[in-house]
Amino acid sequence: MADRHIHFVTGKLAEASLRSLLSELAPRAGFEYSVQVLNITVAALMTTTWVAKRIEVPGIATEVMVTGYCRGDLSEIEAVARLPVVRGPKDLRLLPDWFDQPTLADDYGEYDVEIIAEINHAPSFTLTQILEEARRLKQAGADRIDIGCDPGAIWTGVAECVKALVDEGFEVSVDSLEPREIAPAVAAGASLVLSVNSSNRQHAADWGCEVVVIPDDPKSLSGFDETIEFLAQRNVPFRLDPILEPISFGFTESIVRYYETRRRYPEDEMMMGIGNLTELTDVDSAGLNVMLLGICQELGIRSVLTTQVINWAQTSVRECDLARRLMRYALHHRTLPKRIEPRLVTLRDAKITEPTEEELARLPVEIKDQNYRIFVAQQLLHLVASGMHLTDTDPLALFEKLDETKPTNLSPSHAFYLGFELCKAMTAMHLGKQYRQDEALDWGYLTHEEVSHRINLHKDRPDRERSEKNDERS
Repeated sequence: MADRHIHFVTGKLAEASLRSLLSELAPRAGFEYSVQVLNITVAALMTTTWVAKRIEVPGIATEVMVTGYCRGDLSEIEAVARLPVVRGPKDLRLLPDWFDQPTLADDYGEYDVEIIAEINHAPSFTLTQILEEARRLKQAGADRIDIGCDPGAIWTGVAECVKALVDEGFEVSVDSLEPREIAPAVAAGASLVLSVNSSNRQHAADWGCEVVVIPDDPKSLSGFDETIEFLAQRNVPFRLDPILEPISFGFTESIVRYYETRRRYPEDEMMMGIGNLTELTDVDSAGLNVMLLGICQELGIRSVLTTQVINWAQTSVRECDLARRLMRYALHHRTLPKRIEPRLVTLRDAKITEPTEEELARLPVEIKDQNYRIFVAQQLLHLVASGMHLTDTDPLALFEKLDETKPTNLSPSHAFYLGFELCKAMTAMHLGKQYRQDEALDWGYLTHEEVSHRINLHKDRPDRERSEKNDERS
């Protein structure tokens, strides 16, 4: 007999599904259970104060689980139950995953790759604009701000720009091959120069800071070894960047060059400029950034230069920040980078759960009010209330079907609410995302949480207000 006994607290609508699920899950997960069905139709309407007045815990229980929707301070229930109380998942169909979640080590979140975020064409911006952008980039996870100068011109304002950034506490690099730009930038506080090759290496010893070595010709690595040797003899600290090429212009060969550079220079610092891939490929940048940070982690490349100019890459810094933590953890613990960092899964959800046909068929009979429940299942939108179950793939067509029932509870705000929710449901249906009524769709690190509109609509929906109050009085 299992030592663990969980007392589940639920409402009337979820009882049958919960008992059916637990009958299979409990033996597999190794716990005993009991189920208390409180006199409330929708468990999501529970509050901790309300539950604390009604909970009855068997003596053999070791812990209590309430729905993830239960609002309030769990200590109110714990004071009565005299046991630990946890909020479970918001959807009971996620309970199997709840009991099979990988346990991450305490070091998750550590990283050892520096993010250098470039402000491209910095001379075209005002100093105020540059400072504002630098703050945004740092907030997103950048460790260093790179001032991108324009080739073929000398920016006389580079020193003023660098000094303003340094005075505000930023680590700064200057992206230029022109010594007449680099020297004043370094004098103003820039601590890294991008980049040095045979054209300007003779000046590097005068700058007194770290530099990034690039080849004269990326495809042949011409001049690369010579510049490395030149700098080493003069004790100039450096990082190596054999240059990442765009796809169709030698991308695969350039990855091989990074591998070969690490093999030949196993102890030297390296950098990878990843914007050539994220900015020049028609695809959302997150996946590319994750892959490139994985390569960097495996090869010991401890800095990346990124930009976020084009719209599909406008959150590259944030993506790199999450990716470097994920990849450091995966490599350090020799585990797959899977089920570790859900915030990087944005377009489609890792897993979705849907009500079964039997559950949907049962709801119109069990529900006793005319409040509308929206579901996505079997590639259909479902609108359910007492004695009603409407389906369609098109929210407008579904609303027309509802209109044909001549509803008496559709105020303007209620109609807007249903339209808003049906739009989210349709998006989830087409993309393969989890839809839960009154909740934001999960866009990973891009998610904007929503306030529950169901509660806010009370003033315009007296029928719903009465039914919910009746439930809580029961």
